[in-house]
Amino acid sequence: MRKGRAATAGAAIIGAFAISVAGCSSGGGGDKAGGPDRGGDSEKTAKLAVTPATGAKQVAPDQPVMVKAVAGKLTSVTLTYGKNQKAEGTLAPDGKSWKSAWTLRPSTTYTVTAQGSIDGGRPATVTSTFTTLTPAKKLETGMSPLDGETVGVGMPVQLLLSRPVSTKAGKQAVEKALEVRMSTPVQGAWYWISDKEVDFRPRDYWPSGEKVKVVAHLAGLKAGEGLYGMKDRTLNFTVGPKHITTISDDTHRAKVTENGRLVRTMKVSLGKPGHDSYSGTMIAQEKAAHIVMDSATTGDPGEYRIPTSWNVRLTYSGTFVHSAPWSTGEQGVSDVSHGCVNASPTDAKWFFNFTNRGDIVKVTGTSRKLRFGNGPTPWVKSWNEWLQGSALGAPVTGAPLK
Repeated sequence: MRKGRAATAGAAIIGAFAISVAGCSSGGGGDKAGGPDRGGDSEKTAKLAVTPATGAKQVAPDQPVMVKAVAGKLTSVTLTYGKNQKAEGTLAPDGKSWKSAWTLRPSTTYTVTAQGSIDGGRPATVTSTFTTLTPAKKLETGMSPLDGETVGVGMPVQLLLSRPVSTKAGKQAVEKALEVRMSTPVQGAWYWISDKEVDFRPRDYWPSGEKVKVVAHLAGLKAGEGLYGMKDRTLNFTVGPKHITTISDDTHRAKVTENGRLVRTMKVSLGKPGHDSYSGTMIAQEKAAHIVMDSATTGDPGEYRIPTSWNVRLTYSGTFVHSAPWSTGEQGVSDVSHGCVNASPTDAKWFFNFTNRGDIVKVTGTSRKLRFGNGPTPWVKSWNEWLQGSALGAPVTGAPLK
């Protein structure tokens, strides 16, 4: 979990001092009403220090907010911005210091309000208001799956970046900012697909029924020279039943299971010679009830252009499971497609309705191997290979879901 770096801005120290004035004695220490005789000394007062100092401008968002009790202890600290939105922070067990938990939002005015107390003395309150800088380069993000979506057990989390993060330090900072919480904590890891995409997958498939919350604490994150994240993102999703479909080119059959139970066997036709289907472990990437398949999109303009129904995408390059009424005679017998998995209209519609994005689809028996990166393909890599793609080089055990 990412924490802030060492503070560099100055500190504002504010203490409230009270001088007791009572009676007309020229040398005696008058009593404070209701308090002990202090022999003329000023009453002790808590003293607090805040960084950044009040009025500071162009504060680096990756600089932490720090509050220290110079005398006494802290009793409460709030860090607010916008319409009274609160930022997280941690108070030390001894009450002597407080530190913001995450980086700050760029181009934002923050207010720190801290209170402290001291034994036998007066409490103190300190307020500091400052503004963070506007970055030269802004890092925007997107995430998948969709918030609130129910997905299959093979679905990765994808974090997509608007600008490349090319340094190891930048990638490590991004990974540290990504918090994964789970209803049933399991081990997983992040993998840099490219400088503009980092994905998370569990070591094994997600447990069915798992609830997952991903928080990308990217607001104010410094990911490169002058490059700062602009906003945090939160994603919640639920893992549905364990759907595993195994498609064999040897038998021309697709066997569909739910939570280990066979629920349907479908006759299929795969790619003909020269247009072989991919073998490998894929996921259902997206669904479209009706599309027009055009060979021009795969580099063969004019070979075919045909409307299809009940399409479940398996690769970026255009492999689908879909309805193919024109090949029902070959389904279960031979391969006649241009690489897709042909099924009957009845089977294809059932599979379309049955399938969640992230469901596992395994194809075996073809001569063409699935290439990593042809869509979200986290299961092409072994667990050890996946770990090598992490900038931190370490697995993540999900924290319990709050």
